[in-house]
Amino acid sequence: MIDYTRQSPIAVMGMSGVGKTRIASMLRRQARWFHYSVDYRIGTRYMDEPIVDNFKREAMKVPLLRELLLSDSIYISSNITFDNLDPLSTYLGKPGDPSKGGIPFEEYVRRQREHREAEIRALFDTPLFVEKAKEIYGYDRFICDTGGSICEVVEPADESDPVLKSLSDTCLIVLIEGDDAHADALNKRFDKNPKPMYYNEEFLRGVWTEFLTHTELPEDKVDPDQFIRWGFSKLIAWRRPRYKAIADKWGVTLTAKQVERVRDPETFLDLVGAAWKRRNA
Repeated sequence: MIDYTRQSPIAVMGMSGVGKTRIASMLRRQARWFHYSVDYRIGTRYMDEPIVDNFKREAMKVPLLRELLLSDSIYISSNITFDNLDPLSTYLGKPGDPSKGGIPFEEYVRRQREHREAEIRALFDTPLFVEKAKEIYGYDRFICDTGGSICEVVEPADESDPVLKSLSDTCLIVLIEGDDAHADALNKRFDKNPKPMYYNEEFLRGVWTEFLTHTELPEDKVDPDQFIRWGFSKLIAWRRPRYKAIADKWGVTLTAKQVERVRDPETFLDLVGAAWKRRNA
């Protein structure tokens, strides 16, 4: 872990909705910090080709688009932004009934593996972008928005975990920790708009088997949205102790309630500094 100062690079982590991207965007806009989004890097560098190929695969099913594609008359690309990662989540998809937009479970697992590899590579790119931010763009301060699934691609208890070692040697890792009320709010929000997500494969196979047993449905008759709603509530409980284990060994912790009240960069840095001092007291 680095020795923290107010100029030190920071990496924020935590469940979706705890405020990671809001804080990173605030630091970028108000205090000229370089904002490195791991999810954006995944979608634009490491999974751009599979995402676009999937768009083309779907377009080829439409006769007019097929003709235009084959004659190079149209160009299809992904337009991922920090605030819109839908092309990435759409590619990951949902397992289940193809008539309801589902894909075969093993294809779903294959795409999950692609995401895992891409996420690890994007996290390893963090030191590179710290240097790029300084040398190319002239940014002295740097924040890495790690995305919600970092805890799925590392081993928090392993002191030699290569991803966490690389990240913690470069940035102060800051967990923004949600409470039970936050978990309930996440579940309600997800229930209204269930989106594809990345899961640890062992966890995923376990909840898939449990769901099939519970519903007594064959794989190709599973309602994709019903499954991911069901799995998401279990995912929150699965991830919370993993986040905490990372922060306890590799970083510091702020609460989501603390971060909700932050309206300017200095207040956020005060909270991080206080958490650093508590850890090293």
